[in-house]
Amino acid sequence: MIPWRPVVAATSLVIACGALLAAGDADGTLRVMSFNVRLGVADDGENSWDHRKELLGRTVQDFDPDLLGTQETWPLQAEYLLEQLAGREYVGWPRQPGNERDREECGILFRRTRFEKLDEGQLWLSETPDVAGSKSWDSSLPRVVTWVKLRDRTRPDKVLWFFNTHFDHRGPEARRQSARLLRRRLEEIAPSAWIVTGDFNCAEGSPPYQELAGAANGVVAVVDSYRAVHPTRADGEGTFSAFNGSRSGGRIDWILHAPTFRTVSAAIDRTEADGRFPSDHYPVTAVLRWKD
Repeated sequence: MIPWRPVVAATSLVIACGALLAAGDADGTLRVMSFNVRLGVADDGENSWDHRKELLGRTVQDFDPDLLGTQETWPLQAEYLLEQLAGREYVGWPRQPGNERDREECGILFRRTRFEKLDEGQLWLSETPDVAGSKSWDSSLPRVVTWVKLRDRTRPDKVLWFFNTHFDHRGPEARRQSARLLRRRLEEIAPSAWIVTGDFNCAEGSPPYQELAGAANGVVAVVDSYRAVHPTRADGEGTFSAFNGSRSGGRIDWILHAPTFRTVSAAIDRTEADGRFPSDHYPVTAVLRWKD
């Protein structure tokens, strides 16, 4: 079963606003973005949060997502994004509850005029996923999956689960086991509609990718939105910018979805301004449409 519901309320920040007509509302599509926003308290010199937050905000505004999964998110960044994205609600919890030195979250922002929230929760990528702050295998830190269950107001008969995650950056076995755990959770809710966003810290074709998105694993079909519309792998598909425009290193940020959706378009957003980048990752985007 999909677990864990924190005892304390979610960060669950809301900015009040009137009804806003989104592009997806008008044409029936669903706009999804995944963005590692780089830790807002990191000492990155000229690339520190205060120097790049406006560019990051504009980048997200330009795509105007209905669903946004963010990684490495601190509360100050969640609050800023809510200020920039009218009509959204934020759901997220720290990966280490009670540890004021590590308030990092995998955040979800969804458009409230588009979706009705039915449920929410968080699980830990460990052998005890319902135990807050737990970690296993060779993981360097506790890692989480944040999720929300939503009803699409434009299609009241349609309900989807949205998952957002960030796999460990050091432990190869932790990444592989995390992929297995997440795949099992998707199988639990099959054939329900679902979307997964995240920074997976491994590239297409890696063992975790095969565990999660491989066609031969389990009973759940998993669609890689980018590969669905760009079927031929090519050079320069890297999603880690390193703040310097790098495109090497592989596509480590993904938007995956159930076959209940069709991928209309998918892209790696290379936004920059005068040689500056909004984060050390490029955001990835997908436009989806419900299949009837």
